[in-house]
Amino acid sequence: MTRGPHFSDSQAALFDLDEAERPVPGATKLPSYIRDHRARLRERFLIGGSDALPDYEMLELVLFRAIPRRDVKPLARQLLETFGDFNGVLSAPPHRLREVNGVGDAVLTELKIVEAAAHRLARSRVLGKQVLSSWDALLDYCQTSMAHRDTEQFRILFLDRKNVLIADEPQARGTVDHVPVYPREVVKRALELNASAIILVHNHPSGDPTPSQADIDMTAQIQMAADALGITLHDHLVIGKSQELSFRSEGLL
Repeated sequence: MTRGPHFSDSQAALFDLDEAERPVPGATKLPSYIRDHRARLRERFLIGGSDALPDYEMLELVLFRAIPRRDVKPLARQLLETFGDFNGVLSAPPHRLREVNGVGDAVLTELKIVEAAAHRLARSRVLGKQVLSSWDALLDYCQTSMAHRDTEQFRILFLDRKNVLIADEPQARGTVDHVPVYPREVVKRALELNASAIILVHNHPSGDPTPSQADIDMTAQIQMAADALGITLHDHLVIGKSQELSFRSEGLL
């Protein structure tokens, strides 16, 4: 009887060694100072977590797997100089990352995997949760997913009658300082999801969360449309680089 595909012990053994330690045909052996540096960084991370490492060393850890046989510290520092901080590097658009000398497919993939993992983790902490009692987690999620975008994005958080988050959907993407939003489409989608309340969220790529007059006018139009259909507009959050602004807290709602 013919056996189907299976994983053998020899296949599993491929993953026993750290990638940096695997022999590569025709390649020179990884210098001991690089090997020892990587081992020390990993140990410090495992013992102390991310708080034990500055941004450039956290970035080195990510780059180790993409560039297994070369010192990645110069690239880590160059990325930080270009994009500001660890979060800025992870969330930078692919085309801008590729402009940095040393960033190819392998580096880009590793960075975007970590970014996607951060988004999923942050989202899991708010989706299906009672939003008004987990407000800090919601703000963290919005910051993680939107603060470092280089164009404006408009999202809607849809809540049920118990204020549990049932959906989070991007509605529109725009330019560096404008995103088109149509109040009719906002309330239409809320009705489709049987949502009882909504929270509006959009980012300001400039980093300043101060709402524009267009932001204020658009919010008033959505509130009018939502009120007519019995849908509560809890808030409109504007996400900047390091802080956010709440329309509710500012008395704009």
